[in-house]
Amino acid sequence: MKTNLKQIAIIAMVAVVFAACKKNQESSTTEPQETVKNADKVLQYIKDLGFPASSIVDNGNEYLVEEDISFPKNMEIPANGAGAKTEQYYTGSIVNATKKLNIRIFVDASMTSMSSEINSAIAQWNAVPNSTLRFSTVTTAPYDILIKDENLGNGVCGSGQFPSGGSAGALVRINKNYIAGNSFAQRARTICHEFGHNISLRHTNWSAQGESTATNVPGVTGTDALSLMNGGQCGSGATVLSTKDKNAVAALY
Repeated sequence: MKTNLKQIAIIAMVAVVFAACKKNQESSTTEPQETVKNADKVLQYIKDLGFPASSIVDNGNEYLVEEDISFPKNMEIPANGAGAKTEQYYTGSIVNATKKLNIRIFVDASMTSMSSEINSAIAQWNAVPNSTLRFSTVTTAPYDILIKDENLGNGVCGSGQFPSGGSAGALVRINKNYIAGNSFAQRARTICHEFGHNISLRHTNWSAQGESTATNVPGVTGTDALSLMNGGQCGSGATVLSTKDKNAVAALY
């Protein structure tokens, strides 16, 4: 009887181990497949926004376009795709009516030395006339945007993400060492520019930069040499939001 019980126990243990191994094997194959499927959807979404395939760089866990706009492969695709509105320039997807009232920014320890520049950038967006868009900093979770330092290589000052699922783009990365030699105003400008991407704004000079076609913000069209959202001007671009920049934000928010 003892022998039978021992045999039964051993068989049961083997069955449990086999089932566990099988479950782990299934999860290890299923998760990457789901990740790949979502990455494919993200890639198509980027193309639907008008970015040509030649401008899309596969950067591991994200796709990078126009040097400073990142799309996480696990991002939630906006339900309305790229066509929220048919008419500065934006993605067609914006922060929703509730979240726009207080977009919470968490400053990573790697960026605390530039807290003054971050606050300067926030103040610019918060001061736009006729806009209900507001940024604030928080010291604990929950938050909407994480800003952190990251070495993005020479020539890239920072990167931001577009809104997704009604929330602001979740990440801003600043190449802190690369912009350290710039003036205070230019460092703040880089941060302010990336926050602009987080609320949906594209590069105003997209055409001159040879970038993909962008969607006009309703009622605010044309190029703008004074736009802080012009691309390719890190260290030399406008340091304050132009009239058109402000009009674009007011029109969207």
